[in-house]
Amino acid sequence: MTTLLGIDVGERRIGLALADRDGGRAMPLRTLRSATSPIADAEALARIIGEHRVVELVVGLPLEASGIEGTQAAATRAWVESVAPELGLPIAWRDERLSSHEAERRLGPMKRGRSGGPPTKVQRDAHRAKVDRVAAAIILQDELDARMTGDAR
Repeated sequence: MTTLLGIDVGERRIGLALADRDGGRAMPLRTLRSATSPIADAEALARIIGEHRVVELVVGLPLEASGIEGTQAAATRAWVESVAPELGLPIAWRDERLSSHEAERRLGPMKRGRSGGPPTKVQRDAHRAKVDRVAAAIILQDELDARMTGDAR
């Protein structure tokens, strides 16, 4: 089996998803807390890559609504450039506009706190982590679907 790793890079968290290259569905895997350095991020990713026999990375590129690359896209490219040499895998870029919005829609509202009050910090953090890994699955599934239809956006 040839496995792809979908990556949704954020300032605080990195959402991850896996899929079989030959038509499997993308499934959320886990969310990593962004490390203090890209090297530490690369080490964490390398363990996951080895564990799941990943052969390619699909990274979400956060384009602006107009389709141009802004500051977040530049930050994502810089992060990938710093971890890529440590990982040694091919990288595919995928437009990730609205992936987090779609993930939030799929997951529904965040759970409320006790007695229906506002969610706790732990609940908010857990929800955001789940959104990040579901967004990674959406990015990866978009790439798989595009490859199946020949739409290489």
